[in-house]
Amino acid sequence: MECRLCVKECRFLQKYGTPKQIAASYDPGSPTGQAMAFECSLCRLCEAVCPPKVGLNPARMFLEMRREAVERGVGDFSKHGGILGYERRGTSKRYSYYALPAACDTVFFPGCTLPGTRPGKVLDLFSHLEKSLLNLGIVLDCCTKPSHDLGREQQFQAMFGEMRAYLLAHGIKKILVACPNCYRVFKEYGNGIAVQTVYEYLAEHALPVSPRVSGVVTVHDPCATRYDQEIHKAVRRLAAQKGLELVEMKHRGGKTLCCGEGGSAGFLMPELSKAWGMRRKEEANGTRILTYCAGCANFLGAVNPTSHVLDLLFEPEATLTGRAKVSKAPWTYLNRLRLKRHFKKKIKAAAARERTFTGAEKPSKAGILKRLGFLAGLVGIIVANQ
Repeated sequence: MECRLCVKECRFLQKYGTPKQIAASYDPGSPTGQAMAFECSLCRLCEAVCPPKVGLNPARMFLEMRREAVERGVGDFSKHGGILGYERRGTSKRYSYYALPAACDTVFFPGCTLPGTRPGKVLDLFSHLEKSLLNLGIVLDCCTKPSHDLGREQQFQAMFGEMRAYLLAHGIKKILVACPNCYRVFKEYGNGIAVQTVYEYLAEHALPVSPRVSGVVTVHDPCATRYDQEIHKAVRRLAAQKGLELVEMKHRGGKTLCCGEGGSAGFLMPELSKAWGMRRKEEANGTRILTYCAGCANFLGAVNPTSHVLDLLFEPEATLTGRAKVSKAPWTYLNRLRLKRHFKKKIKAAAARERTFTGAEKPSKAGILKRLGFLAGLVGIIVANQ
């Protein structure tokens, strides 16, 4: 149609043209064509603003371009090494842990970033959930969305498929997730496993005991839950139950903005990534942002006062003054190891494992050297804190 509604909303399309122009001129054999699709945040705002009668999804086209680049062997960018290494650590034997009690059919899946940045809140939340969910299990693992978004379809299907098969084989019927990206992955690929966010669950049940507070916040809906209105409503109910007044930003819910981390676009085009964060800062206009994605909280926190909804539920007063406890790397990795150690002792598991499956993909030599360097640094921190 060339109506340009999506172009009006997106700096990426403003740089490269309308979806029609990009499709018509796309050359996967050129260096520009190979890298271009990896600069899109895959946030689907283009799809959200497309007229309903047209219903185009340009973000899906860019994901398919990424997959094609990987299949052609030209989609391997060294700048993605950090995020892929982060994923490999999350799925590794060192960091992963599954603990399924007898008769367990529901597990809590906190994701990767939340356990590192807020390990105490993960423990407190699990203890709170246990009060109403008998035989609740824990899964510390990565959903491998980075591989999915970077077009590494074979690796994603292998890793997520193995996880799903293990959970189904052990009678798991429902996943409670804290990460919106994990929610999207399980919702789209979980087939046979129901998924719900902990925020929806908490909104339907008793909240953790903590003081009510007064203040004004605005909510940033992560783009991974763009069309999940029940999640949007649940988070706003949680804020209201704690006594907060809510002011809404222009872009919210189905038309929310990406925080800037979406699709790992920032690794190749940091200026586009930062532009998303600055748009969000402008709309918040100094009001504290409340979000339910630990990654969004980290990214937006660099440009505007931002808190995770779990900060509010467990440390309400400290949250509104910006003093809620949040860890940063490299402590986040040490926190994840400690959290794993805690659950190994705490949960009487009928079935337990550390994941050893790695899929078909192997890290490059450069990636291996970086990993060895990272592990050496982590060991040094652990030794220094003995």
